[in-house]
Amino acid sequence: MNGKPALSGKTALVTGGSRGIGAEVARRLGAEDAAIAIAYRSDKASADRVVEDLKAAGARACAFAADISCPEDCERLVRECIEIFGRLDILVNAAGVATYRPLEQADADHYHAMFATNVLGALSVTRAVATVMETPGRIVHFSSRLAESPMPGTSVYAASKAAVSALTLALSQELGPRGITINAIAPGLIETDMTAAAVRERGDAMRSRTPLRRIGQPGDISGLVAFLASDDAGWITGRTIRADGGLL
Repeated sequence: MNGKPALSGKTALVTGGSRGIGAEVARRLGAEDAAIAIAYRSDKASADRVVEDLKAAGARACAFAADISCPEDCERLVRECIEIFGRLDILVNAAGVATYRPLEQADADHYHAMFATNVLGALSVTRAVATVMETPGRIVHFSSRLAESPMPGTSVYAASKAAVSALTLALSQELGPRGITINAIAPGLIETDMTAAAVRERGDAMRSRTPLRRIGQPGDISGLVAFLASDDAGWITGRTIRADGGLL
């Protein structure tokens, strides 16, 4: 043990890092001494606040605007990160969209909106990062508990997250020989500003079905991300890890 923080000298790109789980992940990786590149689609003010928090805590950090559903944006994003930080060691793809619709409203526009960001985005940002990633490299995507246990109205979203898990497993076969691990996390309901309505509507029911009798918090997920980004997780790849408090 050399006494250094787990991610000292590493640079992490966190997409969707301006809010919710992504912001908490950025803070956690920054606390482990990683330099942090935050990618956001539209909420510059929130991204800047996270960057300010990281810098105040002593981390190097910068925010970049990018829409990961656009492959060209992903390529530009990675180029800009390399220009600023000189290297990329970790990708955490927390960007995603979650809109639920019953079958009668699940039209082509809904399908394309879900798959463009959740699946094409995951593929495109992985492809862009893999060309420049230092080794050993670490990639973490986000699936969802709903991929295995969908609720009514979640068909297209659940299918997009199931695709992320399949993508993760398949790409592990290609990236492994390059010294890059790739895994996915499948959270249950996590309490953030974006899930406030769901917590109000379903929180009591979820607590009663969860052995730990509480709603998940962003820190419950960011700690798992930090582990998967570390050297200690070097023998784990291609896996989707369900993190839902044991929800039945």
